Amino acid sequence: MTDAVLGFDTSAAHCAAAVVSDGQILASRTEAMEKGQAERLMPMLEEVLAEAGLTWRDLSAIGVGTGPGNFTGVRISVAAARGLALSLGIPAIGVTTFDALSFGLSAPVVTLVDARRDAVWLAAQDLSPMQADLSALPDNLRGRHFVGHVAEAAATALGGTAVAPAHPLAVAIALIAEARRGTPQPRPAPLYLRAADAAPSSDPPPVILP
Repeated sequence: MTDAVLGFDTSAAHCAAAVVSDGQILASRTEAMEKGQAERLMPMLEEVLAEAGLTWRDLSAIGVGTGPGNFTGVRISVAAARGLALSLGIPAIGVTTFDALSFGLSAPVVTLVDARRDAVWLAAQDLSPMQADLSALPDNLRGRHFVGHVAEAAATALGGTAVAPAHPLAVAIALIAEARRGTPQPRPAPLYLRAADAAPSSDPPPVILP
């Protein structure tokens, strides 16, 4: 077994995967897609492993994006990571989108994730993850560095600076998982910051006749 780590993410309108070893990127791929991640994820993982010249048995850990993001997308990746970890006998390590976006940046940043409905999820070193309307971002973020979704718009509105992520999302997830490997980690779980869009029907159930 090598020290390679596989990272992947389907928390938004994409399917992304990367393989790293000793801090080096061996293979990376990102494909934009609104749907179909469940069908595309496993073939993509096999493709990046093949590109890196590795097999599943060469992995020592798996990193998975836990959101926040699309409910279904996050569940797809987390379920895949848990299953792979169990079958391969290696740890699965969850990485939030906030951590992945800010990884490798020299200055403290406010990370922004698309929450749709003209809103963002945001987090910073001194600020727990929260949801905010794009038109009413917290004033205490004024003058800071912003990374992620609508970073430039947020920086303009609050007199700050927009910065680009240091790595593609899946690469950052893999590198963070590699750094956390060997330390106690909770089982990956989706990071949900609001209730699901889908809700049970309010219609009364049908009457079952005797």
